[in-house]
Parts: sequence; C-alpha cells; structure tokens
Amino acid sequence: MLIPLARRVLTEADPKVVGKFVYNFGIKGIRSVELYKRRLRRGESFPPFLFISVISGCQLRCQGCWVDVEAPSKRLSLEDLNRIVGDAKKHGNSYFGILGGEPFLHPELLQFFGHHPDCYFQVFTNGQLITDAVARELRRLGNVTPLISLEGTESVSDVRRGRLNVFNKTLAGLENCRRHKLLIGVATSVCQSNIEDLVTEEWLRRLIQMGVHYAWFHTYRVIGPNPSPELALRPEQVVAVRRFIVQMRRRLPIAIVDAYWDDRGEALCPMATGISHHISPYGDVEPCPIIQFARETVRDGDSFYNTMTQSAFLRDFRETAAGTTRG
Repeated sequence: MLIPLARRVLTEADPKVVGKFVYNFGIKGIRSVELYKRRLRRGESFPPFLFISVISGCQLRCQGCWVDVEAPSKRLSLEDLNRIVGDAKKHGNSYFGILGGEPFLHPELLQFFGHHPDCYFQVFTNGQLITDAVARELRRLGNVTPLISLEGTESVSDVRRGRLNVFNKTLAGLENCRRHKLLIGVATSVCQSNIEDLVTEEWLRRLIQMGVHYAWFHTYRVIGPNPSPELALRPEQVVAVRRFIVQMRRRLPIAIVDAYWDDRGEALCPMATGISHHISPYGDVEPCPIIQFARETVRDGDSFYNTMTQSAFLRDFRETAAGTTRG
C-alpha cells in the first residue's frame, strides 16, 4: 500500500508540506537516529525524539487523562521552548512531538513553530481550536502535522471527552486541515468504549475519505488524577488491536502508527530504549508523558543537553525499565 499512500499524500497535501515532511522529518530524522547511536557508543544518552507538553490547560475533561487539567494551567514560555529546541538542534534533532493539555491554547505556539523552519512538529490536539485561520498558517509554515484525537462515535465522544458535541467540533477542525492541504493524522486511545467502533476497516476507510493520511492507535493506560480502570483493554484485546494494525497496513492506503511494538512484534517502551523523553509544562525533564517523575528541569544549568545526558535519574530509570519490562 506504499504506492497508493504516496499518491494520496502527493495529490492531497500542499507541496511545501510534503517537502518539509520528507526533509525535516524523514531525511533529518534518520540522521538524528544515527547521531543518537553514536552518542550511545561514547556513553551519552540524548534522545533523537523529544516530546514537549507546552501547556497543561485544556477545554475538555477526558476520562482517564494523565494531565491534571483541573489544576491552574501552566505553560512553558516561548523562551524555554526556543532554548529546548535550539539546544536539541545543535545535536542533530529535528522532530518534536507537541502535547498538552491542548497545545493550541498556548498563545505563542504558532510563533514558536515559525522560529524553527528547519524542524518538524507533530501536534497532539483535540482539533477544536484549528480554525480556518490556524490551518492556513500551518500550511504557510509547512513544518507541522496535526494529530487529531478522535475517541469514538458522537455519543461515545461526549462521554469520553466530558463535553457536548465534541465529535462534530473536532471534525470541523479536521476539515479545516483538509481544506488547507495539511498532512493529517488521527489518534485514538483504544479502550473498552471505542474498540468495537474504531478498530475496524470501515472506520479507517472513513478516515481516508476525510483526508486523513495516518492513524495512531495507542492503548489506554490507567493513570492520571482520575483514572478509569473500567476502560482498560484485556490482554487478548491488546493482541487483537496489534493484529488488526498489521493486517490493515497491507490493505489500505493509510499509514498506521503503532509506537509500542518492535519489528518482531514484541512490546517496546520508547522511553526504556532512550529514544524519547518528555518535558512537562512545568519544565520538568521526565521519562515520558505518563510517568511524571523528575529530578531535573530545563532551567538547570546553561545546557539542556548536559542536563539530560548527565541525569542519573533518567539513566537509572531507563536501565531499570529495560531490565524488568519491554513496555
């Protein structure tokens, strides 16, 4: 399905958007992984892929969210963001995952993207704040792909997201992205309330019709200030989702991301390998978004790179996780 998918991307997305994806994410991303491997050989661990939660606030109240959205909203300053990315770029990084809360609530987010045209940003968003004007600016920038979360059908979405009419508001943002020819992704936290509706070929075909180029299925984790254990998948369901993803990759012209398995189909934790770590809205340097423990912040010392590579906490966390589990 690679050729039909490539044809879709080339005909549906703006050429500048495609070019930034190929070079900033593809070519430079491969180089960043090679530099990461070189660092490992000399005993330094600095991840090639960083995830940054730019703000903790959100207009939704999703079941089981790992972010305490009821607490006063915190955000990284533009100065902090530029320093993090600027330091990472010096060491070959080019891809950054942008999370929240809801990232588009950050008042300087688009300005931040514009400061780094040589990078590629994937924004994990509920899509409701992607207006026509925002989508137009993302097209002009070219270096951003929105990954829009859809958590179920219209009725299920209202329950999962804690607000009314969430599904249609999100689809409106997605349509703005399609109309402005962006490279579009849809993310789903697979759980008991949506597995039967969204882990289906029919749903993927609908995403294709809506102009979506890639889908990201991740398993709901029982975590956060108000966890929902009743939503957790059973072990056999986790295997079924993995089987579905492998089958659909061969059948449909849509890329399907599955970040928690290696090429042999074994469970994999990106944090345990050191390939990614997370920066919280407070500036804390954490193992990953859902493991919110830290000893260091991005404001420690004069080098974010040194803070990460010299962190005994991150090193011990990686080694302990890798020695006891694969994710």
